[in-house]
Amino acid sequence: MRIWHFLKYYLHDLRKQKKRAGLTVLALVWGTFSILMLLAFGEGLTRQLDKARLGLGDNIMIVWGGQTSITHQGLPRGRKIWMRPDDDKLLERLIPEIKHAGGEYHRWGVDLIRGKTVLSQHVTGIPPSFEEMRTHYPSAGGRMINQADLDMRRRVMYLGYELKQKLFGDEDPVGRLVELRGIPFTVIGYGQDKMQMGMYSGPDVDKASIPVTTFKAIFGDQYFDNMVIQVYNTDQSEYVKRRVYEVLGAKYKFSPDDEDALGIWDTVEGMKQFNAMMLGIQIFLGIVGGMTLLIAGVGVANIMYVVVKERTREIGIKMATGAKRRHIMNQFMLEALLVCFTGGAAGILISALACYLLGLIPVNSGNDAMNWLGRPTISTTIGVIVASILAVIGIFSGLFPARKAAGTNPVESLRYE
Repeated sequence: MRIWHFLKYYLHDLRKQKKRAGLTVLALVWGTFSILMLLAFGEGLTRQLDKARLGLGDNIMIVWGGQTSITHQGLPRGRKIWMRPDDDKLLERLIPEIKHAGGEYHRWGVDLIRGKTVLSQHVTGIPPSFEEMRTHYPSAGGRMINQADLDMRRRVMYLGYELKQKLFGDEDPVGRLVELRGIPFTVIGYGQDKMQMGMYSGPDVDKASIPVTTFKAIFGDQYFDNMVIQVYNTDQSEYVKRRVYEVLGAKYKFSPDDEDALGIWDTVEGMKQFNAMMLGIQIFLGIVGGMTLLIAGVGVANIMYVVVKERTREIGIKMATGAKRRHIMNQFMLEALLVCFTGGAAGILISALACYLLGLIPVNSGNDAMNWLGRPTISTTIGVIVASILAVIGIFSGLFPARKAAGTNPVESLRYE
């Protein structure tokens, strides 16, 4: 019954202040919608960019041979460091923090022939570990290069998505032949159409990959063009980098302190910076939306002050008949929270509907803006944050009017007209 009486008072006040209450609730709806949509677009952007970042690989470092800049063990500086085909296994064996290590060969301008189609393409020689390290995940019906392909030096080829489109269009290429330097290769699979925010030798979707051993047999390369290293724990990336310098420095006789001897692109460190940047963007968007919601909170406080003024006589009667300060404060605090809840709930529903409708637009629709912006997403964290902000605004917008109401002198209130 007490709840029913409380709701009756709340609805009665809203009817008496239709215009003011309507504008206040509308301001809360708009404020809630603004902060939710800003955070939802920020969340969608973060997820899409994170997906694009993973197009390069997950927790990886790319290592290139460099040139020594420090004399070491009587050897002069200026020596070129080349990485040999067994260096990846050496690093895996001596550095247990490394999950995978794999060498890679590159060759640009290689003719690929399929029927009357001739393309000059980028061809790489890679190991099976690139499926996980470099996210070379095959489309349904195909596979990536495996260890048996390496051991038997098979003439098999894995195509990037766009290269597959150029050579085969919408046809299934698996099991079909493509000539490389006049040698027939069987297509075993092709990659998914992935986004790739970072790259070191061009986009994966436009490459043809063959087993690293087959590449060496055909092109005769003695040294890796680069190595890719994947770590188990992102917190150990700095330690792993130092150990790479130590292990290869011991083999090739250069100082482990000579950072010019090797070039290392640590995408793990880049990931941490990226996450910090995206968190900053989310906080900024939240502050912008929060300020809009704060203005709506001022409107709630104003309408509660009006309610207190209009119910001064009622407050005096309640206090004269034994109502305590906390009872009066609780009543007006709950009314302020109900106003915030009404506007907030409507704003949340409208935001959810807007996100649903925007989510119907295909991300890979050929629209680059939508491809990178992603779908606005209201996550659980965002929901909790917005609900908490609404609760805080409701509490503070009702606190001061409630204190004023509770501090009313009963005698003076009874004489109030």
